[in-house]
Amino acid sequence: MTGQAVEGVFVPRTLALTAGRDKSGRPEACGVTFAAGQVTALLGPTGSGKSRFLSDIESMAQGDTPTGRTLLLDGRAPDADERFALTGRLVAQLTQNMNFVLDMGVLDFLLTHAESRGAAEPRAVAERVFAAANALAGEPFGPDVQLTQLSGGQSRALMIADTALLSWSPVLLIDEIENAGVDKKKALELLVRSDKIVVMATHDPVLALSAHRRLVFENGAVRAVQERSAREEGVLAGLSAMEAEISRVRERLRHGADVGHGPGGGHGGAS
Repeated sequence: MTGQAVEGVFVPRTLALTAGRDKSGRPEACGVTFAAGQVTALLGPTGSGKSRFLSDIESMAQGDTPTGRTLLLDGRAPDADERFALTGRLVAQLTQNMNFVLDMGVLDFLLTHAESRGAAEPRAVAERVFAAANALAGEPFGPDVQLTQLSGGQSRALMIADTALLSWSPVLLIDEIENAGVDKKKALELLVRSDKIVVMATHDPVLALSAHRRLVFENGAVRAVQERSAREEGVLAGLSAMEAEISRVRERLRHGADVGHGPGGGHGGAS
């Protein structure tokens, strides 16, 4: 499966990192290949090598990073333009902190972005991204809200939706989406539909089990590659139900409601 040109730039369908070495200099257990439409979760304790792995992808490492890994696009090494371009980058990255410095309305920003991408119907595209962002955000926001007034979760929701639906960058790196104040399940579904290569570092068990596969890190290297088992499907369902109940209680507490009753029960206000 090979890539195609989008906006005059070659977009790969697969990305691979060859095996490197861990923090002690020992050979890594295996290399890893990623495909479009696939979500991969990176797991391991703090300092185990997840961020370094994301950095190797973002920089399109060519044996010139501490791990010695080499990145390949559809089986070939990237050229200098692909590695060092200031615009039109193949890799987009969402970090834990998303802050805007541009002072303009949300919908105006999305419309400008859609126009810069040459969208056939820029307003329709902008409105679609706006609707998706509101579906992800814990707290909805209006089209005229200034970017600088968005909360951290709202900013993250906006950029996830924008990256999934409007940006052509075929590779998306995410660092701990669980701390973003967004609907994790909807975000993951949106990213899968975007047909991008998605790699996310996470400590969240629901996100980890929802991914197509998991990479387990230890001492700066990939120790194991795991697929979700049939037994884990049941664990995921149970954890998702628990999270839904926690969300229900959280919302009732926010509105001053009684949480001592089951779903839909209780009385609002103080007694």
